[in-house]
Amino acid sequence: MSALDLQAATGLLAIVVLLVIMNWFFHKIYWGGWIRAHNRRRKALLENARTAEISQKRLWWGLILLGFTSLYREGFEVVLFLQSYNLRLGGGVVLKGAMLGLVLTGMVAVLTFFLQQRLPYRKMLITTGILLGVVLLVMVGEQAQEMQLAHWIPTTRIAFFESYIPGWMGLWFAVFPTVETLVAQLIAAVLVIGSYFAAKRFGGGPGGAAV
Repeated sequence: MSALDLQAATGLLAIVVLLVIMNWFFHKIYWGGWIRAHNRRRKALLENARTAEISQKRLWWGLILLGFTSLYREGFEVVLFLQSYNLRLGGGVVLKGAMLGLVLTGMVAVLTFFLQQRLPYRKMLITTGILLGVVLLVMVGEQAQEMQLAHWIPTTRIAFFESYIPGWMGLWFAVFPTVETLVAQLIAAVLVIGSYFAAKRFGGGPGGAAV
């Protein structure tokens, strides 16, 4: 498998995972199901420890496994996205982005656990959803271009758009004047917006989940 084929395959898998995450996000499966299930398991472990139904050693192992399952899926997604960008842009760019993410995460941790500040979680969730949507569109555009470079799909240039789409649009937002990339981004946008309105219609949405 060539480097272009590997990049295309890795990026395609990352997009599928991101689409699943967006669907979970809008339908409360993550906020109302995944987190609540882990909270119930944690409370059950602590309750059993207080009533001496399990030993201290089993309690620690239970908490370790609970932490592992809580972080493994998140870590798998992050590693998959970073690997996709590592193949495309190199390790230096990925390292800088990862360090910036760690700094921002540390700031949130300090505000939450040390300064005991109540953060605007609902606004943060809305912002996260918007950012995920933007990231998805960018990744879809990049992925479609990589599939073109790997000759997985054809490249049909749109001469009319070439004079209206500057180079920085392709660099920063992966908007290219080709039929395949624009159609792929349009399909991704329709899926995300459709998932959002479907969640609202059937009573979903991340804001009302109890965790």
